Amino acid sequence: MLSKNIKETAGIARIFLNKILKGKIKTRATVVGLSGNLGAGKTAFTKAVAKSLGIRQKVNSPTFVIIKKYSLKSKLHKFFFHIDVYRLKNEKELLHLGWNEIIGNKEHLVFIEWPERVRRAMPPHARMISIIVGKKGFRNIRLK
Repeated sequence: MLSKNIKETAGIARIFLNKILKGKIKTRATVVGLSGNLGAGKTAFTKAVAKSLGIRQKVNSPTFVIIKKYSLKSKLHKFFFHIDVYRLKNEKELLHLGWNEIIGNKEHLVFIEWPERVRRAMPPHARMISIIVGKKGFRNIRLK
């Protein structure tokens, strides 16, 4: 999907969110990895998802704190985790932050930026989003 601006990105984020929240009964967390270069729009996409979920707090990149947790008023998910692993050296550092507990709980919705840095820790059921900046600054957003 091609996004020409932040409003279109928000629309794509809503479509994706609706798609992943439909379906089967969950037995573990819903995990979404966001890949793309610096400035590609991973956090902008996540902000749009958070807004669609009804999160009213300011959502910004957790680059320095690594994990941010937000409460949700949803029957399906109780918490939204926004994780940025850019500064981590490897999967072990993520595991020390309670990763297995986070992804083991079906009431958690987890968006993780830079999943390729912790590839071995990503669960096989994780959905992936790739954001590539193209011509004129447009974003090519691929949902997998």
